[in-house]
Amino acid sequence: MSNQTFHVPEVSCDHCKAAIESEVGQLAAVEAVEVSVDDRTVRVTGDVQANEVEQAISAAGYEVA
Repeated sequence: MSNQTFHVPEVSCDHCKAAIESEVGQLAAVEAVEVSVDDRTVRVTGDVQANEVEQAISAAGYEVA
């Protein structure tokens, strides 16, 4: 299991946080997802490919920097 952190500059509120956590959390290999509004980061724990996480973040309406 690995930890990955993604920088998402558009994260600015709890709505953003909830949308990303919901979308990324649906990926089968994700054990945990934590969005920090203050740091504008998404931290993912699990055996998941980075491109899958990036696609899920994009599906939520946000872009990874």
